[in-house]
Amino acid sequence: MTPASPPTWGLVATIKANSRDILDFAAHHIALGAHRLHIYLDEDAPTARRALKAHPKARVTVTDAAYWARRRDGRPEKHQARQSINATRAYRRNPQVDWLLHLDVDEFLIPARPVSAQLAALPPGTLSARARPMEALAPDPDDPPPDGLIHARALALDPAVRRRQTRAIHPDFGDDLDGGFLSHVAGKVFTRTGQDGIGLRIHNALRDGSRDPDCVELPDCPLLHRHAPDLAHFLAAFRFRHARGSYRSELKPARGGAGLTMHQFFAALESEGGNDALAAFFHEVCTATPALRDKLSRHGLLREIAFDPARTRRRIFPDLPADG
Repeated sequence: MTPASPPTWGLVATIKANSRDILDFAAHHIALGAHRLHIYLDEDAPTARRALKAHPKARVTVTDAAYWARRRDGRPEKHQARQSINATRAYRRNPQVDWLLHLDVDEFLIPARPVSAQLAALPPGTLSARARPMEALAPDPDDPPPDGLIHARALALDPAVRRRQTRAIHPDFGDDLDGGFLSHVAGKVFTRTGQDGIGLRIHNALRDGSRDPDCVELPDCPLLHRHAPDLAHFLAAFRFRHARGSYRSELKPARGGAGLTMHQFFAALESEGGNDALAAFFHEVCTATPALRDKLSRHGLLREIAFDPARTRRRIFPDLPADG
């Protein structure tokens, strides 16, 4: 009997970024074995668009005015809604893979073993499987990691354990942070394709409008989230994220914490000390100083990851200029 072929997997992403970052993201996942990349460009990036169109694994769509004019309700104002619409569209229009994953451009799978093997091992009835995040830490300018290495913090799945660890590692901020993460701890999900009534959201799969209650964890498939890779990036993105993104007012506070949302927390921090206070916070919580690395290591939460997206980009897209 011929052994069954391993399942194929792919991703869908709605992206507004420069071409270099788009192609870093695409190349990383092509190198991991992604069979299809469904890239929706929220804003055209011509260099990336041309490179992706020329690659057999990629399918690229520019979501311009003509694209949204074909939708009865037009273009949603919130980017989160555009992400969900595009992800569901890719799922329902023959994604050409057995499993489809929604990602953002700053998220990178770091699997301990081949993704297809992990998906093949899931129970037959599994609809969705979750890759939990690790949040990348900024390099310490006074003690940087070797080239090609990045530090990240992992998280405990048990919320009570995560709360205790956060308070121990960050006594000044632990009541307001979930695992020390600035962004989500939910991760992203692979969804089995070919199912009826499925809708994709940023962090979940829905069947007939209800979230999959039996989503399976993928402990060997963590997701590196480069949410704030350095202070300059954090400050540049802060105003948008505080108004409409990861720190927007409608998001809930961390479970078991002091009750402040990230929106309220950052508003209070900024009102007390402006950018200097934000920078001090970033240094303590988001920078891989020896002190933070030691604390994370003692709790089993420090990860050291071989990660060189530019090198992978040059290998996958060799005809691009060196700067992408």
